[in-house]
Parts: sequence; C-alpha cells; structure tokens
Amino acid sequence: MPVTDYQGSSASFSNFGRSILSIRRDQVHSMEATHEATAQELELEAFQRNVADRFHNLSAVSSDELLSLSWIRKLLDVFLCCQEEFRMILFNNKGYMNRAPMDRLLSEFSERSVKALDVCNAIREGIEQIRQWQKQLDIVLCALDNNQRSVGEGQFRRAKRALVDLAIGMLDEKDSNSAIGHRNRSFGRNNVQKDHKSLANFRSLSWSVSRNWSAARQLQAIGNNLAAPKTNEIMATNGLAVSVFTMSSVLLFVMWALVAAIPCQDRGLHIHFSIPRQFIWAIPILSLHERILEESKKRNRRNTCGLLREIQKIEMCARNMNELADSVQFPLTKEKEGDVRQRVEELGQVFEAVKNGLDPLELQVREVFLRIVRSRTEGFDSFGRANHHR
Repeated sequence: MPVTDYQGSSASFSNFGRSILSIRRDQVHSMEATHEATAQELELEAFQRNVADRFHNLSAVSSDELLSLSWIRKLLDVFLCCQEEFRMILFNNKGYMNRAPMDRLLSEFSERSVKALDVCNAIREGIEQIRQWQKQLDIVLCALDNNQRSVGEGQFRRAKRALVDLAIGMLDEKDSNSAIGHRNRSFGRNNVQKDHKSLANFRSLSWSVSRNWSAARQLQAIGNNLAAPKTNEIMATNGLAVSVFTMSSVLLFVMWALVAAIPCQDRGLHIHFSIPRQFIWAIPILSLHERILEESKKRNRRNTCGLLREIQKIEMCARNMNELADSVQFPLTKEKEGDVRQRVEELGQVFEAVKNGLDPLELQVREVFLRIVRSRTEGFDSFGRANHHR
C-alpha cells in the first residue's frame, strides 16, 4: 500500500477503522449516552498514535535514503522511543502485570526480547565485518592519494591487492555470512557501568553468537505465535494487551530490518507480518516491509550480503575502480589520470560515509541491547515484588 495512504495525524483514527482500544470502551459503556476517556485510555491511544507517526516518518523517505546508515539509525531511535513509552505504560499499570492473560502476554514478550538480544549481537558482528572492508578501502585511498603529484605502477599494484582482498571478503560473506562470527565479541551483560566512550573496550564485552546460529530462524522464533489480541484479552487487560502486541510487532520489524541491512549469519527475509490494518501503525510498517522486500528482489541486490545502501556503494565503487585498474597502462595519460582521480574521489566519499556512520550505529545497537536487558530486569523485579505481597 502506498505510503501516501497514511496521513500521520491524530485525526487518522477514523481513516483506518476504529481503534482496537475502542472495542473495550464501546462494550463497557454501550449503555451510557456519553463517556469521557480515562487517563489510561488516553495514554494507550497516544502510544498507538506515536508509533504510527514515527513509522510514517520512516516510510516517507526516498529509495536512496531507505536502508542507508542514517535511516537505520533513525529506525533504532524510533525503537528506543517506543520502548521507553511502553516501559512507562507498564510502570503506570503495575496492578495488571500479574493477572491473566497479561502475565502470559508479558512472558511471551520477554521471550521475544531475549531472542532479540542475539540479533543485536549478530548485527554487531556484521558492523565489524563492514569495518574490515573499510580498512581495505583505506588502503586503496592511501595508495592512490589524489594529493600525490603522480600515481605510479607500484601504487596501483598495492591498490589492486586491496581491491582483490575486499572482493574476496565480500564474496565470502555472501557465501557463509559467518566470516567474522567465530572470532569477534559483542555486547555483554557485564561491565555495563564502565566507560561508554571506550569503543575498544566495548568491542570485547561478550561472546558472539554460536556457529550454528541462524538469523532467519531467530526472526521466525521472535514472530512465532504473534497475533493481535482477542476482544476478551483486550477487555481482561483493560486495553494493555494492545500495547504489548504493538511493541512486539515493532520489535519484530526492527530486528528484521537490521538483518535485512547488515551482514549476519544465515540471513533470511521471508518473515510473515500478520498485522490487522485497523491498527493505525500497520500501514507504514507494512509499507516499509514491502519496500524492503522489493529492494531485496532487485537484480543487483539479490545476492548481496546486506541491503545497507553503503554496502551497495562499496561494491559499485570497488568494481569501477577494479575495472579501471585493469585497463591502465603506464605512464598514465592525462585523461586516464583524471579518471583515476575521479574514481578515488568517489571511493573517498563512500569511505567517509561508512567511517562516520558505523561507530554511532554500533553505539545505538548497544543501547537497544542494554535497554532491552534493563526492561526485562525491571519487569522481573516488578513481578517479584507483586508476588511477594500477595
């Protein structure tokens, strides 16, 4: 469905069918002439609107921006905002947490969150893999530095070796998606209070995912039995079941999009999103899901190791530079030297984009990981206190 079908305003409830929350309100107050919304109802419906607005903004981007490093960072910002609002909803409604069916719904959400932690670890390793490619680009740029008066055969040989190593690295990643998964470490449950500014320390916090771990299977596990709440569940939880389903759907989509964009073990995008369209946030999420799937089906993207826009640019620039390196003869003509400098400039732009984008992205993925851990800990503490006082 086109993105323009979603208007992104608070008035859009009527455009996409009545709110799921209104089912409970209509049933409870069907005999009353008027009903003034409670603070809880306003909070829950505001959460639905905010999720819809955020994903509408994510979907209102051009094809060139979709799946770029900057877009992925915006996606993670959206997740963190939704997670925080969801956490506050649970905090404000502690009395329902240990009642059926809310206890079961939260337990299932907690299990999905644990599985998402492994996805975060795998994405961290994928980011490290891209860093290895960045190092090869740096070698090429140093060898063919545009500030040099002239480029000789020795510099071209050095650049050519780096381009070959880059091509082999990216090819290996397409074949196995596990080139780095067995030797690098990622986010950990320990040392979370230490200096967040130390990326060197950050990159060795915990063990990576196992050799037989599969991103595709993990996404399927996160999505298993994820279904919109039934009317009786909405009634029994005073509407909170809707918020749990909303956050579960956001969690699944964000993890799926990360796997689509970043290299990781056994990538797979064939996950079914069963979201009823009466949820006002369903339209932008389903639109993004469709656009990303269409991107993966493009001829030049089918066998890529990740749909991240910068990966595509690395492949394209490296291929162009490699073709140019194969065609040059020494001494270089003025025309050929101009072509070389142009290619180096293009490669430099990609290098800077990757260099400037990877560290902030890695820190955001870390923050997602730690926020999920904290939310689970707070949830268990809350359950424990509630059970203790029974």
